[in-house]
Amino acid sequence: MRMWMNSDRMVRLTAVWLLTALLAGSAAAQDAVLRVNLVGYPPGGPKRALLLSKGQSRERLLLVSEQGVKIRLGMRLSDKAPWPPFTHCYEVDMDTVSTEGRYRIEGTSGLLRSPYFRIGRYGPIQEDVVRFMQSQRCGYNPFIDRVCHPFDGRSFYGRLPDSSYVDARGGWHDAGDQLKYLITGSNATARMLMAWEWYGNAFGDRVNAWGQAGPNGLSDILDEARWGLDWIHRLHPSPDQLIHQVADDRDHRGFKMPDNDSSNYGWGPNSYRAAYFATGRPQGTGRYLSEATGVANVAGRSAAAMAMGHRIWKRLGDAAYSAQCLSDAESLYRMGRQQEGFQQGNSYGAPYRYNERTWADDMEWAAAELYKSTGRMEYLQDAIRYADMVGTDSWMERDSVAHYEMYPYVNIGHHALWEVADTVVRRRLEGYYRHNLERIREKALRNDYGVGHLFVWCSNNFAAAVATQALLYERMSGDRRYRGLLQDHVNWLLGLNPWGSSMITGVPEDGDYPVDVHMPFWRLLGKVVKGSLVDGPLAASIHDRMLQISLSQPDEYAHLQPGHVTYWDDWADYSTNEPTMDGSADLFLILAFLHVGG
Repeated sequence: MRMWMNSDRMVRLTAVWLLTALLAGSAAAQDAVLRVNLVGYPPGGPKRALLLSKGQSRERLLLVSEQGVKIRLGMRLSDKAPWPPFTHCYEVDMDTVSTEGRYRIEGTSGLLRSPYFRIGRYGPIQEDVVRFMQSQRCGYNPFIDRVCHPFDGRSFYGRLPDSSYVDARGGWHDAGDQLKYLITGSNATARMLMAWEWYGNAFGDRVNAWGQAGPNGLSDILDEARWGLDWIHRLHPSPDQLIHQVADDRDHRGFKMPDNDSSNYGWGPNSYRAAYFATGRPQGTGRYLSEATGVANVAGRSAAAMAMGHRIWKRLGDAAYSAQCLSDAESLYRMGRQQEGFQQGNSYGAPYRYNERTWADDMEWAAAELYKSTGRMEYLQDAIRYADMVGTDSWMERDSVAHYEMYPYVNIGHHALWEVADTVVRRRLEGYYRHNLERIREKALRNDYGVGHLFVWCSNNFAAAVATQALLYERMSGDRRYRGLLQDHVNWLLGLNPWGSSMITGVPEDGDYPVDVHMPFWRLLGKVVKGSLVDGPLAASIHDRMLQISLSQPDEYAHLQPGHVTYWDDWADYSTNEPTMDGSADLFLILAFLHVGG
């Protein structure tokens, strides 16, 4: 335990750790556990629950309402190979129950009892994610009520002489660290705009544009999206220039508050940070040089976000801001057309970077959004051309991918184009999505959890992507065949997994969720920031090779670890337990859908 902790906090955390150890010891003695979605299930949808046992079970299960009404549940022994440490898995049938309310599953022996969960519409979890995004703001940060990184940044690789000042303030801190990436920030901005267009009524107005308490007449998710749009505008100082990253792994010098950043980029601590211009050529140092080939991924996604911003702020009556967004969208799109290829993240002294290698999907998305905004046929023709270049290319067709190789995990461009395409093109786009989802379903049928996403770094992002693509496909085609796949991947994120833990901090409030996360607000302030998606479980073969990862205390889930997949709720594990800005933003569509009555 670090010596900088005050004595009161020492006592409090020690008590928490002792209680956790006692509970883990008690759970270790259990021969059977129940696994449910800790938040709950839509009334008319599939409702998977599991009984995991270390031997054949004669348990009889009841669904018990909060008012004491009991319903006998059926269950059947699964014929799939169970995941250790359990030898038997029983599927619990709750599909016929549609009466809304709070329930739990109980065994008639009195030895088994699940946490309470809800059948009904989800609560406003999407609003918790908005709050988390506010806590990640760079510049004025409303969570700590302080200004951070006011000197961002000093240019590298651009037309300006290296170390020239450029205004790269704003945006969001990437995760438990304080880097800023256009790779992820552009997607987060666009996802928020898309969520508001679809489900605007799911988002309230509790804060002003700065994130301070008090409404300002604009949905908070639009305040947050505008924070992203303004940052993209700053990173695009002229029609042929674009900054793609601010700071690098020199940031990783232990936990620090963002307004007191000890990292040193050559101008002293808490001062200027490197701002890297997108050139479409490899950047970085030594053996960690990136493999960049163009700029179309970051330019395309940014153009899509700006085109959406144009449309929304035009609707809101702000003609000047709408025009600025459209101008940026068109110049960013031209940059992508002129330099097709991908810009990757930069690494300074570590082997880890964002290895994105796709770009045509981003240009498809941009072209489709620009067609919606301008009606110009060349954008529609470009979108169709890019769509067919992409086709079914997706991580869903593969057994493994590099870190962020096929970001942002769902080709939103196919859906954006579908909205404006003719019937022939629409059927083709639906087929692309369906092909991907069939590959996932084939994998999902091999395990009792019903999930088919990859267990690579940031696996929770992949689970969210499956749910999102299933939703997009259903919206496009009217075909509900993947509703079960959608719900199973949501279930996984919300506790129906080997560890029985939600993967979203603070959700549900009375459930098991990540607490000891790799984040400065927890480590330095002892505060849980609600609404953040953590990286998620990682294949043990990858986890065991990650650099500088160890447990800071005994693993509370040691008795539940399946062996081939690892998840630690431990601040010292940045690979499975670090809250991420981009992963959290990927939840907006699906959580809003479940809130409005999906």
